[in-house]
Amino acid sequence: MTIAADRTPTSPALIDPFGRTVSYLRVSVTDRCDFRCVYCMAEDMTFLPKRDILTLEELDRLCSAFVRKGVRRLRLTGGEPLVRRDIMQLFRSLSRHLDSGALEELTLTTNGSQLGRYAAELAACGVRRVNVSIDTLDPVKFRRITRWGDLSKVLAGIDAAEKAGLGVKVNAVALKGVNEDEIEPMIRWAHDRGFDLTLIETMPLGEIEQDRTDQYLPLSRVRADLMDRFTLTDIPYKTGGPARYVRVEETGGRLGFITPMTHNFCESCNRVRVTCTGTLYMCLGQEDAADLRAPLRASESDHLIDAAIDEAIGRKPKGHDFVIDRERAAPAVHRHMSVTGG
Repeated sequence: MTIAADRTPTSPALIDPFGRTVSYLRVSVTDRCDFRCVYCMAEDMTFLPKRDILTLEELDRLCSAFVRKGVRRLRLTGGEPLVRRDIMQLFRSLSRHLDSGALEELTLTTNGSQLGRYAAELAACGVRRVNVSIDTLDPVKFRRITRWGDLSKVLAGIDAAEKAGLGVKVNAVALKGVNEDEIEPMIRWAHDRGFDLTLIETMPLGEIEQDRTDQYLPLSRVRADLMDRFTLTDIPYKTGGPARYVRVEETGGRLGFITPMTHNFCESCNRVRVTCTGTLYMCLGQEDAADLRAPLRASESDHLIDAAIDEAIGRKPKGHDFVIDRERAAPAVHRHMSVTGG
């Protein structure tokens, strides 16, 4: 692929109206996925036509514009990012920003299904850690949650990631009546292998077949239950995302909580998200967005895209307003998580 020209940073840091510096960009490279997780997608999904999706060259140019403006952490997401055709071309190209020191970290969130195939090449591109989504260690339940997933393939992918020298963090969505009885064994499994485990509350994003009220498990309750069995010590550890971490004294490992519902973490938000169509969402929980595809395609110069980014960051909201209850049947945000990126 043709690499966009690197430029010396000339723009001030991206500062939103509330004084927060935007230094973390999550980019969805595809809305497609080889799973159909029950809390994320409908089983019969209609995906975007390819003409609407940014090319790999356009994704590189867009990411590079954000890096030039001071973004230091870049995470590629999906859908499932590793199902995007020729995706390693983008990783290889973006790795130049690691080599130059402009970027501190290039990572990805994955369901793990393709890790066995790509782990070594990811490491060669400068990726040092990956987030793998696993909501259960029960193969039958895993298939039921993901509809199409094979747990053994995901675990083999994690083994391949370790062999390649990649750090692994496991993400698990807490689901009432589904995996709440597995949280303790998942903590022990992850910590025995040296992995951090992060628990995530389900969010009201996109129409699904099920009622999210039936799925929603407050992590405040999970933490209270865990404190009957473990000693949890708050620690200041940060990875750039919204998780708040504790050390589990009995295992020595770290446990993270991402709580968009029970504890709004917006006061320290340092991130924005770009979809595979070039739409910039300044907040995961708000519909306001900016079209970056049009200025990207309108000129080979970057002045239009730079101006569009600056304007969008200038209206980044203070926070989101997620609500899950039986009186609000419709999701707070109608787009699916696979569109925005994890």
